[in-house]
Amino acid sequence: MTETPEQVLRGVFGYESFRPGQEEVIEAVLSGADCIGVMPTGAGKSLTFQLPARILPGTVLVLSPLISLMKDQVDALRELGFRAAAINSSLPRVEWDERVESLLRGDYELVYLAPEALEGRLRERLRDAPISLMVVDEAHCISQWGHDFRPSYRRLRGLRDELGGIPVLALTATATRRVARDILRQLGMRKPAGFKGSFFRPNLVIGCRKKGEGNTRREILSLVRRHEGESGIIYCLSRRSVETTAAFLVERGIRAVPYHAGLSDGERERAQESFARDEVDLVVATIAFGMGIDKSNVRFVIHRD
Repeated sequence: MTETPEQVLRGVFGYESFRPGQEEVIEAVLSGADCIGVMPTGAGKSLTFQLPARILPGTVLVLSPLISLMKDQVDALRELGFRAAAINSSLPRVEWDERVESLLRGDYELVYLAPEALEGRLRERLRDAPISLMVVDEAHCISQWGHDFRPSYRRLRGLRDELGGIPVLALTATATRRVARDILRQLGMRKPAGFKGSFFRPNLVIGCRKKGEGNTRREILSLVRRHEGESGIIYCLSRRSVETTAAFLVERGIRAVPYHAGLSDGERERAQESFARDEVDLVVATIAFGMGIDKSNVRFVIHRD
């Protein structure tokens, strides 16, 4: 007998109740309707497709631009007993092929895919996969009016029809009305249900310092020490700035690791794992680290440059 959303919520995820908007989006998805959810970061957008993946037949395909976030979510899902995988450019060729074959066989409940992966033969092969729902995460990336427009997202046009006209769920935390309309048009969504959450966040504080009037590194050290033992991220504009800032902090006893595109896949993975497991308190990174790290206890973010 198929479980209800409430049973899956409690039995699989361990939550007693839904957050605002989650239930409405999940009901739309399970009814087979297209849906757009504009919900703030931390509102639990991922549950709106992870929970249906346990109830729907076939595989939920999640298109996401952040490889680091894919890994976080797949690891967490596997711990909950889901058959989940990510297919992206960080995989060795043999492993890539194995995961694609598993997807075609219907072995997975959830598969995360980067839009860039839709180049070449994979897009054609997806037509043979038993996909029941197409989820577009960070959906504002498809809109030229969005703040984070990515040309690779344009490849999603027409994909839902190639997959047999399956339902589409578009999720974003940052869509103006103009961007939302563009998302619907670009993805070919039909009579979509929608939910827009409140963006008022009483727990957030934003501060600004003028650079050049003091010693930036010492100011950062002071801010970090004020949050001793707490998780934080420092974003820098360049790889060199990442390396020198991280080294400066480590020399002063701060548990910090660097993260940028110049590091090997292994080095980046070790840095991310250390941060996820609270073995270090700080990641000093370029935007290669992504802005969607799935870590519940991050307490501060510093933008150095």
